[in-house]
Amino acid sequence: MNMMKKSPFFLYVFLVALGVGGSAAAGEYPDPARYEQAIQHFEAADEREAPPKGAIVCIGSSTMRGWGHRIQEDLAPLTVIPRGFGGSNMNDVLHFADRVVIPYEPRAIVLYEGDNDIASNRVPVKDVLRTFDAFFEKVHAALPECRIYVLPSKPSPSRWEHWEKMSALNAALKTRCEENELLTYIDVATPMLGEDGTPKREIFSSDMLHMNDKGYDLWTSVVRPVLMAREAKAE
Repeated sequence: MNMMKKSPFFLYVFLVALGVGGSAAAGEYPDPARYEQAIQHFEAADEREAPPKGAIVCIGSSTMRGWGHRIQEDLAPLTVIPRGFGGSNMNDVLHFADRVVIPYEPRAIVLYEGDNDIASNRVPVKDVLRTFDAFFEKVHAALPECRIYVLPSKPSPSRWEHWEKMSALNAALKTRCEENELLTYIDVATPMLGEDGTPKREIFSSDMLHMNDKGYDLWTSVVRPVLMAREAKAE
């Protein structure tokens, strides 16, 4: 039975019981409380200047945070709210959704997680996927029409040994997106591979994990057309 077709409340409660909802840990996920200060920083910024309702929340790990200094320009005239926090994983986004996603009442979310889940925390693909399902249901319990754009884990030289599992996760997330009209998979991973099938080293910074401006240029060229086609009419 496809759990995504169950009611949001039913599935969210079911996944919490399995240990992947709210603050419950899944697999080897670390305690989300380690990001309390970062989340409070976002909340303080929100108090100074409240983000507009109905915008696009861009959330995820350091790869999303690294895009933060230019993402608003790259995706203009779309109104985006950058909410990347480095080192985070799918469970962290699930845990803090009540504070840095849902309160903004976004019409759409751009999500980048999975990279750290697999490489840093060694969380099994099935557990990452269940955590994503819980995030989906938590968001849609509050915002039934919110669209979620899923960016797959990127292939990077420093984490190339994990690419097989990351690819499996990406494939599973793509399938999820094909099953639900509120989900869209934007393949930023494939263009990051060269003709030899390995990561393009020139789009990475010196640590061979995080992207440089060439990398974000590539992402912009892939992400922007999809968002413009589907979200520009709502601006």
